[in-house]
Amino acid sequence: MTTFVDRVELHVAAGNGGHGCASVHREKFKPLGGPDGGNGGRGGDVILTVDQSVTTLLDYHHSPHRKATNGKPGEGGNRSGKDGQDLVLPVPDGTVVLDRAGNVLADLVGHGTSFVAAQGGRGGLGNAALASARRKAPGFALLGVPGDLQDIVLELKTVADVALVGYPSAGKSSLISVLSAAKPKIADYPFTTLVPNLGVVTAGETVYTIADVPGLIPGASQGKGLGLEFLRHVERCSVLVHVLDTATLESDRDPVSDLDIIEAELREYGGLDNRPRIVVLNKIDVPDGKDLAEMVRPDLEARGYRVFEVSAVAHMGLKELSFALADLVGRARAAKPKEEATRIVIRPKAVDDTGFTVVREEDGLFRVRGEKPERWVRQTDFSNDEAVGYLADRLNRLGVEEELMKAGARSGDGVAIGPEDNAVVFDWEPTVMAGAEMLGRRGEDHRFEAPRPAAQRRRDKQAERDEASQEFDDFEPF
Repeated sequence: MTTFVDRVELHVAAGNGGHGCASVHREKFKPLGGPDGGNGGRGGDVILTVDQSVTTLLDYHHSPHRKATNGKPGEGGNRSGKDGQDLVLPVPDGTVVLDRAGNVLADLVGHGTSFVAAQGGRGGLGNAALASARRKAPGFALLGVPGDLQDIVLELKTVADVALVGYPSAGKSSLISVLSAAKPKIADYPFTTLVPNLGVVTAGETVYTIADVPGLIPGASQGKGLGLEFLRHVERCSVLVHVLDTATLESDRDPVSDLDIIEAELREYGGLDNRPRIVVLNKIDVPDGKDLAEMVRPDLEARGYRVFEVSAVAHMGLKELSFALADLVGRARAAKPKEEATRIVIRPKAVDDTGFTVVREEDGLFRVRGEKPERWVRQTDFSNDEAVGYLADRLNRLGVEEELMKAGARSGDGVAIGPEDNAVVFDWEPTVMAGAEMLGRRGEDHRFEAPRPAAQRRRDKQAERDEASQEFDDFEPF
């Protein structure tokens, strides 16, 4: 039964935003008390968070589909809908988040580090929030925005200071078991270790982690054996330790050729040339192993390696090795740049950035793309003429009509807003004030009108002029 998974494809869906409510306040002797529809709640986000107690991606291997809750719709009486609950997914330290094309979206290292994998949809505004001095009684509300749908890949790269690499049955599991409190499976047959093992070692005042990477064989970087699956766990390690078997029973192997083969696989995998190396000649408690270690040690030292002769079984040479690793880990930590405080980078839009584009396609269709117009279309109830007119006003204020004219659009030409697979297509009819002139003073009701003082009339006229140049989209309900 699978107990360790270090790569999964995850399908996440954020919650949809709740719809706004179109409602009119009613009470005894006051049947039309004004709009009181509340705003819809925000959809929940899907958030990946590093949790030190999680060591595998096994849960997501069995349940790859995860969804946050939707926001609740608004209600009358100015009652806003409840926000959807965020879905927090715990992941191991060292998890890399990629899209399906292999592009890195986030590298999650350190307890509590989080990444929003899918963002919840914005709740729609109720008619109370859409009311203004010019639009006193909106008969419509905005729909909630659907949440993001994402297909992502999670890859686990073990976060450790030291990596033990070498052939199967070279004694890596035995070595980690005596250097630390880890208790990996140990047996006298190849590929006993099927998952990376982590141990914590204390040497003087230095505490570091050591990882036992499953055995490598020739061709591991091309997918042979288990190497390709676990070579990624070596990437984050600061020090590499070659564990060489000096008591192997295979006649065609010796410590030097084993080292050359593993080094060739590491070079083929790439990105590990700058890591310091230590060579450990293991199993010197065996008479032939001791003789072979003494024979090959001068050759290895001539290549520039620091060589340690040890026996994991007899506990020989372990103290010197442990302190040598602690020294290298300390140097690697000191060489790393200090982490800076979190900075918020503000990238203002260019002065001439309209926030949308208009492109004429080969079939003569004019396509409008942009975050705002596409979101506005999703928020519009096209069964309500007043809501459609409000959308037309928003697009006109944004400058879409002007850009269509510049692009050569004429009356009756087809215009699409959104991507090809999910667009709203209509025949364009240019207007001076979009829907406002066609539908009159939309949202007004003479039953709300009452004699107003001159000062109030002046304030209302000023509010109308301000609204004409105002962008309502920047209003947030919360």
